[in-house]
Amino acid sequence: MAAMKIRFSFAAMAALVFFAMTSCTEEKAAKESSAESGDGFVELFNGENLEGWTPSKEAPESFSVKEGVLVVKGGKSHLFYSGEVEDADFTNFHLKVRAKTKPGANSGVYFHTEYQEEGWPNKGYECQVNATHKDPKKTGSLYGVKNITVPDKAKKSQGTGDHDVREAAPNTDNEWFDYDIIVQGKQITIKVDGEVTVDYTEPEGGPGLEKSPGRKLDSGTFAIQAHDPESIVHFERIAVKPL
Repeated sequence: MAAMKIRFSFAAMAALVFFAMTSCTEEKAAKESSAESGDGFVELFNGENLEGWTPSKEAPESFSVKEGVLVVKGGKSHLFYSGEVEDADFTNFHLKVRAKTKPGANSGVYFHTEYQEEGWPNKGYECQVNATHKDPKKTGSLYGVKNITVPDKAKKSQGTGDHDVREAAPNTDNEWFDYDIIVQGKQITIKVDGEVTVDYTEPEGGPGLEKSPGRKLDSGTFAIQAHDPESIVHFERIAVKPL
């Protein structure tokens, strides 16, 4: 009788463990499925909090969530994606971002980067977010490599990559715009509201920027930049489709 009770206890315990593991797996699958749209994009920002994101140690208060929007406002800082999707390590991907700049704002979206406690990210590329900030490189720029500039700012930006001089930045302050960032092999494509602003093929060894040797294709995570205390930028969507 004692042996039968022991066997029953082991069987019951095994059943409970199996049930718990199955439940966890199903819950995770359901969560991932609910975050993925029909076109294969997975939401990285849940619209409720900063779950899955890690701010740098300098000015972490620069990032908050209000009424479903990621608000970037405060001192220099960076918010790195650290969630479960692809283990936060992306190589080829299509990133969709929906953002809005306030007048005089500056921000950026980094890719192929990695967490840093402070300072501008040393690894990866930055896609600029800036319509009217004094920085001459505007939204749609692959920062320091392929730059979108406007006439009165173009001269200030010479010597830092190629330039596409336009009458105005591709986005307008106080209006939502769609930002698409696509990396496939050595090709980087950036679109603002469907218009291609950058179509860049990285040469062997990277762009060769002396001040930014880590700015080259590799793999890594994404990051959102808080540039300065006067800048206010809103993000309502950050979604990715691995390619």
